[in-house]
Amino acid sequence: MVISMRLPPESGKRLKRMANRHGWTASDASARLVEEGLRRSEFAFIDFRDSAAGRQASIQGSTLAVWEVMLLMRSYRADVSAVAKHLGWPPAKVQAAVHYAEAFPEEIDQAIAENDETDFATLKRMLPQAVEFAAAKAAKR
Repeated sequence: MVISMRLPPESGKRLKRMANRHGWTASDASARLVEEGLRRSEFAFIDFRDSAAGRQASIQGSTLAVWEVMLLMRSYRADVSAVAKHLGWPPAKVQAAVHYAEAFPEEIDQAIAENDETDFATLKRMLPQAVEFAAAKAAKR
């Protein structure tokens, strides 16, 4: 659908800067921002951030993308309370990630698949400070 809008000159300049930074047209950037704004208004605790993998839905007040919370949900067999306890979050925040993932499963599944395909060498190129380590098993008491 084509919708035209008027922006204050300074907003138009900022929109063009954002579009250039991402390699988008101003029209693409404005459409993305509108979609993100709609999703923010429809889903509690959801925000959008730039990352090495592109713009991603994230949980407000954290560094975690929604797909990362969903990885934890898989690890904890979809137990919202257990994931909330693991993260030190209220269960409502974890449930917000679940609701978003249910509404946009292709987006979340694609991010998880990309994560699964990323090896350490690829990660090191994106995050030069990354250090590989092996976790030691906890001693039994």
